[in-house]
Amino acid sequence: MKSVYTMTLTEARQLAVGRQRFAFSHGMTGEKDGVFRTVAHLGYVQIDTISVVERAHHHTLWNRVPGYRPGDLDALLSRDRRIFEYWGHAASYLPLEDYRFYMRRMRAFSDPVSKWEKDRMQKYGHLMPEVLKRIRDEGPLGSRDFENTEERREGWHPKPVKAALEMLFYQGRLMVKERQNFQKIYDLTERVLPDWVDVTEPDDEACGAFFVRRALNAHGIADEKSILDYIDSGEKPVIRTALNRLVETEEVVHVAIDELPGKKYYGLRNVLENPDSGPGGHVHVLILSPFDNAFILRDRVRDLFGFDYAIECYTLPAKRKFGYFVMPILWNNRFVGRLDPAADRASDTLTVKALYFEADFKPGDAFIVAFADALKRFARFNGCNSVRFEGKDDRGVAEKVTGKIKEVIGS
Repeated sequence: MKSVYTMTLTEARQLAVGRQRFAFSHGMTGEKDGVFRTVAHLGYVQIDTISVVERAHHHTLWNRVPGYRPGDLDALLSRDRRIFEYWGHAASYLPLEDYRFYMRRMRAFSDPVSKWEKDRMQKYGHLMPEVLKRIRDEGPLGSRDFENTEERREGWHPKPVKAALEMLFYQGRLMVKERQNFQKIYDLTERVLPDWVDVTEPDDEACGAFFVRRALNAHGIADEKSILDYIDSGEKPVIRTALNRLVETEEVVHVAIDELPGKKYYGLRNVLENPDSGPGGHVHVLILSPFDNAFILRDRVRDLFGFDYAIECYTLPAKRKFGYFVMPILWNNRFVGRLDPAADRASDTLTVKALYFEADFKPGDAFIVAFADALKRFARFNGCNSVRFEGKDDRGVAEKVTGKIKEVIGS
């Protein structure tokens, strides 16, 4: 058996994109089961509050599940109990079958070590018993159900009761039962967690191996840093030790990329021996969320795809280079540009406030047609039936795309 797999950069990118299970490369159904299998394959789907366009978790799933309906995700959480909310890569939806691998993180919040956790306990710990008692006595509640004279915000500090709820959630004593208008409704874990869920806390070896497999299963190949960073709930020394052990047992093998000498990647042997083909032909354009699983590891995207990106919605407007919520454009196996969109539901219009392409990319006719179709689909996903360009238009692409959109937007 091979101990080192060698591939070209094109093959590496093709494998990486293929493993992300985008709709054009896999026959995923639009039913709830397709949504669940996508979450399970990726390991998590990140939740985000920014709503200038459809929120990140819906966007990530829409790109992978044909006919995706946001209600299916809600049903999987609140009725079917097949996914749960917790800290994956930031706040995330996770497959409930993985629950036990997050119990160590919950225990860590109960016996805080980090400054952030200690500060939260010191400031808001006194509220936790009363919050817990009310939910035990009254049933599921959200932060809006609590009246608290202390609820005054200063800067980035959270409201006290909301912080107390979050700490109980991080400790695993509360779970998110459902969301109402995107607001979290909490209940006692014992009333939410199904009895079929394994709550046996794994040892170091099992826990570390879980996070290694999750990262490599979703990405195909990844360097050590990406494996450590893919899901934040794992303990990095434990994951690193597990990675080395899996290499020794040959479940994980080293991967060398011809054009990236000196970079050490890893892959699951069974994935490398049965690679996904990824997209065929030059017809596929995807507009991705900055929080998409394929894009969230910025260093990996820069090294493997040569695409340098920094999110700017948290940057002062005067210091932004590209825009508020810029989204990467994926053309087959390459990130070729970025756009800054905003959905105005009142006017039924998706506005592209800026459009940029990589210096070495020439938008040809095939790309223009595919990009127009991608914008049309993205507009409809956001509840809009028209697309308008304004502001920065790199290389006059907007005019060409607008013409193509007019041909198909009504179809």
